Amino acid sequence: MNIPNLQKIAFVGDYLPRKCGIATFTHDLRGAVAMSCNAECIVVPMDDVAGPYAYENEVKFQVGEQDIEDYRAAADFLNFNNVDLVCLQHEFGIFGGTCGSHILALLDDLRMPVVTTLHTVLSEPSQAQRDVMTQLLRLSTRLVVMTERCRQTLINTYSVDSAHVDLIAHGIPTVPDTDQRVLKEQFNVEDKAVALTFGLLSPGKGIEHVLKAIPEIVEHFPNFIYLVLGATHPSLIREQGERYRISLERMAKELGVTKHVSFYNRFVELEELTEFIGAADLYITPYLNVKQPVSGTLAYAFGCGQAVISTPYWHAEELLANGRGILVPFADSSAIARKVIELLGDDDRRLAMRAQAHKLGRNMTWAHVSQSYLSSFRRALKERSSQRKPLAVRTLDEQPLALPQMQLGHLEHMSDSTGIVQHAIYTVPDHAHGYCTDDNARALILTVLLEEQGKDSPVVHSLSSRYAAFLNIAFDRDTGRFRNFMSFDRNWLEDDGSDDSQGRALWALGTCIGRSHRAGLAGWARNLFQQAMPACDMTTSPRTWALGIMGIQEYLRRYSGDRDAATMSQRLADRLLVMYEETATEDWPWFESVMTYNNARLSQSLIAHGRWFSDQRTTDIGLKSLRWLCEKQLSPEGRFRPIGSNGFSREGGVAAVFDQQAIEAYAMVSSSIEAFAATKDVFWNEQAHLAFDWFLGRNDLGQPIYDASTGGCFDGLMENRVNENQGAESTLAFLLSLVELRSLSATVRVTSTFK
Repeated sequence: MNIPNLQKIAFVGDYLPRKCGIATFTHDLRGAVAMSCNAECIVVPMDDVAGPYAYENEVKFQVGEQDIEDYRAAADFLNFNNVDLVCLQHEFGIFGGTCGSHILALLDDLRMPVVTTLHTVLSEPSQAQRDVMTQLLRLSTRLVVMTERCRQTLINTYSVDSAHVDLIAHGIPTVPDTDQRVLKEQFNVEDKAVALTFGLLSPGKGIEHVLKAIPEIVEHFPNFIYLVLGATHPSLIREQGERYRISLERMAKELGVTKHVSFYNRFVELEELTEFIGAADLYITPYLNVKQPVSGTLAYAFGCGQAVISTPYWHAEELLANGRGILVPFADSSAIARKVIELLGDDDRRLAMRAQAHKLGRNMTWAHVSQSYLSSFRRALKERSSQRKPLAVRTLDEQPLALPQMQLGHLEHMSDSTGIVQHAIYTVPDHAHGYCTDDNARALILTVLLEEQGKDSPVVHSLSSRYAAFLNIAFDRDTGRFRNFMSFDRNWLEDDGSDDSQGRALWALGTCIGRSHRAGLAGWARNLFQQAMPACDMTTSPRTWALGIMGIQEYLRRYSGDRDAATMSQRLADRLLVMYEETATEDWPWFESVMTYNNARLSQSLIAHGRWFSDQRTTDIGLKSLRWLCEKQLSPEGRFRPIGSNGFSREGGVAAVFDQQAIEAYAMVSSSIEAFAATKDVFWNEQAHLAFDWFLGRNDLGQPIYDASTGGCFDGLMENRVNENQGAESTLAFLLSLVELRSLSATVRVTSTFK
C-alpha cells in the first residue's frame, strides 16, 4: 500500500529484546506495517535500568526511560530526520516521570501527526494520571484502542470525540495448521490433558488459584497437566527476585500436585509460543484485576484457536461474550476446577469453541491489523495536513530552560558509614562538627526522589540505607523524639533535638513511605513514622508544623485513609491559619511579624494540605502568602534575593540582603512547584526557575553558588564574596532543587500550551 507523504514511520515504545508485553506488541506491529507498505519503519525504544539492549537495525534512537533530556533529543531526531508520522505505544508504566509524564516532553516537540495506541484506559484515574492522560490525548492526532469498553471510556471519562478514535483488535500471528498430536508429541504430553497459561509471571496473574483447583481436576482427569509458560516479570525480578515463582512451586508441593504442574521459566519466541498454544487442550487466564483493559496473551490464545477459561476482566468479558469462551469468578478455585472438568469432558463443545475462536481470529492477524493501522495513519495525515510542519530551528522561548546534570560526587564525598557530615572546609569534610538529623533527613529525601526518577543506582541505594540508619538510631523511643547532633566519634551531643529536626525527620519518613518502591525501606519508615508523628503535636515552631504537614502529605500518598494522620495534618494546618489570621494585614500578609528562615515552607504546607483535603480557603492563603513572599524576595534587577540571615525581615522594616542561604532558594523552588501543581499557572514555573537560577549565578553578586566541578554547593552569598565551604545543607539544597525541577519540567510546557 502506498500512502501519499508517508515515507517514514517511527514506532515509539518498548521493543524486543526487552521482555515485556509492549515490547512484543511494538515489534509485531512494526513488522506487520513494514510488510504492508513501502514506508521506512524505524523504532525509538525506551531503555529501562536493564538496558541498553541489543536491538535490531530498525532501532535508530534509544531513550533512557528516566532521562527527560533523552525524550527531547528523540523529538529533535524525529523532526530533523523527516519522519512523517509517529505511532506511539502508551502505557503509564513504561515512561519516566510521574505517571509516565516524560513522554509528553517528546510529543510536545514533534512536528508531525501522532497516532497513539492506548494499552490502558483508566475509568477512575488519579488526578496525576488524568492530567497526563488529558495532555496525551490533546497531543495525539488519532487514538487507537483495542476494545469497545476502552473506546466508551475515552468518550465518557475523557470527553474524546469518537471520530478521532479507531477500534483495532490486538494483533496475533498467523499460525500454520499443525496436527495437535504432533505438537503434543513434541512436548512429550501426547497422553495428557493440557491446560496452558503463558505470559510474564507476576502475582496479579492469579496462578495460585489454578493450582488450588488441580486436586479436584485430577480426580476426574488423572492425566491432567498445567503448563505455566513465561519468565518472571523483569521489574518483579529486580524488586523481589523469584519469590513469587518459588511460592507457587512450594504451593504445588503442599497441594501434592507437583506431577501435574510444569513451569517453563523463560521468555519464548513467537514460533515456539504458537506451538505451546497448539499443544494445549484449553487456555486459562485467571487474572485478578477486573479493570485490565487488554491482554495480549488472551488475544494470542483465542486468535490461535484455543478454548478459553477466564476470569471476567474487561478484555475477557468482551472477547469471550456470547459463548466464545467460559468466564469464572475471580479467585474462585472451585469454579475453575468445575469448568476445566466440564470442558475436558465435552470434546464436542471444546472443539466447537476452538473452531469459532480460530474463525474469528482471522480478523485479528497482524496482516489484517496492519491494514487498519495504515487506514488510521492515512486519516491522521489528512487531519494534520494544514498544521505544523517540521522546523529546523527552535527559539529559546519554544524550549524549556536547560538544567545542570545531576552529579553526586560531593554528596558521596561528604558521606561515610555513619551518615552525611554536616560541614566542609572548602570541599574537605569537616569531621569536627560531626553529623545531624536535619541533614541526614534531607539526604534521605534526595535518594528517594532519585529512586522515583529511576536513578536508583547501587550508590544511591547504599547512601539511602546509611541515611535511614542514622535516623533510626537518632530516634529516642522513650521520648518519641529525634536527637539531632552527633559527634564524629558517634556520641550524641544532646538528649533531645530541635523541634525542626522532628518535623524534617517526619518529612523524610513520609517520603520513604509515599514514594519508595523498596518494601523494606517503606516498611521501616512506616513503623517509625507512627511513633514519631505525635511529637509534632507538642511543638511550638510554625516551621516544624509546616515540615510535619509535608511529611504527612507524603505518607497519605500511600495510606490516604489514615484518619489519625489526616487529623494531625488538619490540626497543624489550623495552627498556621490562626497565626496568619492574627498577624496578616493588607501590607504584611504573613504568619509572623518577622520573616526568618525557610520561609516559603509555611506557605507550601498550606497549599499541599489544601490540595489534598480540597480546602480552597487554606490553599488560597498559601498561594497569597507565597506570591507576596516572591515579591519580597525579588531584587531591583528582577533576580531572586532570599531574605538574608543577617537580620532577617521585620514588619515595617527593611529586609536584610545578606547572608543569603541555599535553603531559602530550595524552599522557594519546592514551594513554587507545589503552587504550580495546585494552579497550573505558569507564573509559578517561572518563579521556581528564578529561584533555582540563584544557584547558577543570577544573584546579587553574579557568582555561581553551584560548583559544577564537584557537584557541591557553596554555603551562601556574603556581602562581598561567596562562602566557598561546600557543606551538607547547601549541597543538598541544590541537589533537591535540581531533582524537583527535573520532575516538573516534563509537563510545564504542555500545560502552558493549553492554558
